[in-house]
Amino acid sequence: MTASGNGPLAGVRVVELAGIGPGPFAAMLLGDLGADVVRIDRPGGAGLAIDPAYDLTNRNKRSVLIDLKSEDGPGHVLDLAERADVLIEGYRPGVAERLGVGPDACLARNPRLVYGRMTGWGQQGPLAQRAGHDIAYIALTGTLSMIGKAEEPPVVPANLVGDYAGGSLYLVIGVLAALQHARAEGGAGQVVDAAIVDGAAHLATMIHGMMAAGGWQDRRGANLLDGGCPFYGTYETSDGHSMAVGALEQQFYDEFVDRLGIRDDIPARKDFARWGELRQAVADRFRSRTRAEWTAVFEDSDACVAPVLSLREAPAHPHLAARGTFTDHGGITQPAPAPRFSATPGAVTRGPAMPGADTGEVARDWDVHLTVPEEDR
Repeated sequence: MTASGNGPLAGVRVVELAGIGPGPFAAMLLGDLGADVVRIDRPGGAGLAIDPAYDLTNRNKRSVLIDLKSEDGPGHVLDLAERADVLIEGYRPGVAERLGVGPDACLARNPRLVYGRMTGWGQQGPLAQRAGHDIAYIALTGTLSMIGKAEEPPVVPANLVGDYAGGSLYLVIGVLAALQHARAEGGAGQVVDAAIVDGAAHLATMIHGMMAAGGWQDRRGANLLDGGCPFYGTYETSDGHSMAVGALEQQFYDEFVDRLGIRDDIPARKDFARWGELRQAVADRFRSRTRAEWTAVFEDSDACVAPVLSLREAPAHPHLAARGTFTDHGGITQPAPAPRFSATPGAVTRGPAMPGADTGEVARDWDVHLTVPEEDR
């Protein structure tokens, strides 16, 4: 069984040079959309510090073992690249070239190949050769400075904003756009330079416009969407949980304060000088009941209020359960493929690829010669 499913990318072949973080997630997304993704793992492994059977970013893929430092290793990769539509790598600039599998070598074998490069700092620039992680990339772009309370240091948003939003998703957008170009009449392959700093900066495009217009202050916790507004933020409940409030528009705000039961006891929403007083009134009211009680109060309203659920709680929420936002595969509850397609739906068809487990299968399906590990013969 190939990794390719019935999604909109069925028939697209992707080679992924193993790494961690945004590269594997991007390749997983392509696999979720139906592409046949072959991950090239190296002997000894290169992944998360967990059992690879639980590394969900390697679902909907197949894995082969190739030692790029061996004499015939680069040749095997080039053989696969010759038959692929897309190749993804996440090395520091110049490493793929030194290993013999850089863009020039791959495009010489396959002129229509889309060569996707995933880095933090990009292929050029003073920091290109520096090590880094998500937190540094979003720090330098100004993105991190917006997250958190005004009187406290910025809050780290896991690695979602940099690695995955600014990195993986921009790489996938770039790869798909380049693939469209390559498949057009007279088209050709090309290199996609996806840098997390570029994507993380791009995510804040609207904010830069608002700042230029005088509608956004360049400081944390002082704006409409960064927690500075008392009717756009989170509040603690009596049982130590939280509720999220996003009652920005007047009609939603009116319903919010009505359901909260404080309409007659608060200052006007546009009385900015008294926002502190308004925030305190909202906070005090939310602390008077449990999260479950407030959820019941707001569940059938347009007040834009929702309970803050944990990762383990989220799959059981009635709305997410009805939509199938999460799915169970191989005994692991996990987010289902997104977005959705009416004619070519994606699906989780394979669990996390175990390093080298599919070498023989891939060699047959892609018509290449690969050395099959002894335990799999």
